[in-house]
Amino acid sequence: MGYDTADDAAVYLVNDDTALIQTVDFFPPMVDDPYLFGQIAAANALSDVYAMGGTPKLAMNLLCFPSDRISREDVQAILVGGADKVHEAGASLCGGHTIEDKEPKYGLCVTGFAHPQRILTNSKAQTGDLLLLTKPLGSGILATAAKAQLLSPAIADGLNRTMAMLNAAAAGCMVSYTPNACTDITGFGLVGHAAEMARASGRRLRIFSREVALLDGVLDMASQGIVPGGAYRNREYLSGSTIILPGVGQALSDILFDPQTSGGLLISLPPAQARRLLEDVQPHCPQARIIGMVEEPGEGLVIIE
Repeated sequence: MGYDTADDAAVYLVNDDTALIQTVDFFPPMVDDPYLFGQIAAANALSDVYAMGGTPKLAMNLLCFPSDRISREDVQAILVGGADKVHEAGASLCGGHTIEDKEPKYGLCVTGFAHPQRILTNSKAQTGDLLLLTKPLGSGILATAAKAQLLSPAIADGLNRTMAMLNAAAAGCMVSYTPNACTDITGFGLVGHAAEMARASGRRLRIFSREVALLDGVLDMASQGIVPGGAYRNREYLSGSTIILPGVGQALSDILFDPQTSGGLLISLPPAQARRLLEDVQPHCPQARIIGMVEEPGEGLVIIE
């Protein structure tokens, strides 16, 4: 498996019992605290392995930084943040690579493993499946507001905890069931990744917008027009494949297109399993919700109601 259906990671068959999952992700800081930045970037990179149904085992650092403008202490803090999150995932950090760059960037190359029959893709969603989302939305909008110093400490703390949270617990619950498809929600937003799943599966996805859990404060920020450019680019790119029904407010629809950092898992599975999985997941992910369903193909890839 590779990039043909925009899946989250590459998968290589080692033998009848073992598949290797390989992914890489890194980006510039979205928070000021270097340790927290390391945690968030690492959680984001590890997420791709969880989305494929695997367990992370090895990770390697990717770090770019301007050596004349960032202190040794800040570099160490970034790396310690990443290392702590890799350790939390039960994986081993085994080196990496650094390079001089004008802007700091950090992430991981991650290797995971799974049984070949337990690999999940974004391309097998079935008509009648329910869609379960394990984290609330709005990190892009709140991060934009944070840069303008518009967030209260409580809302900023909630944002940071959500971005730094591993998808490990959700993935651990998920493997007890038989999902048909899975992906994680990152830069293309909920609608973008839902559209990828719909296209790859030959189906249409319906999003129940009022069922989607939102980060505290994000609806207020979106109502004030504090929306990152990436959300508008996502909306424009998806305009020909998304139908927004009357009654869905502008602010809420902006949140659905908002690019996420270290977002939750979007899981497609039969209704009875979806409801049981939700009960299992919520003690670990209190804002997990069933937020939509899979339909036969029709006009558009995603309908938002």
